[in-house]
Amino acid sequence: MNWRKSSYSGSQENCVEVALTTSHAGVRDSKHTSGPALLFSLSAFRTFLTRVKF
Repeated sequence: MNWRKSSYSGSQENCVEVALTTSHAGVRDSKHTSGPALLFSLSAFRTFLTRVKF
């Protein structure tokens, strides 16, 4: 997976990283890149993003 973090994060390490594939979105802690990641269907991730925007 190709992980990336928001450009708004700057050089901060307390961030989440996201990786997208054709069918899933992965989310992980940028401080623990070898640790576990959450995996969501793209549909569930889109719903999440839509609801957290303000």
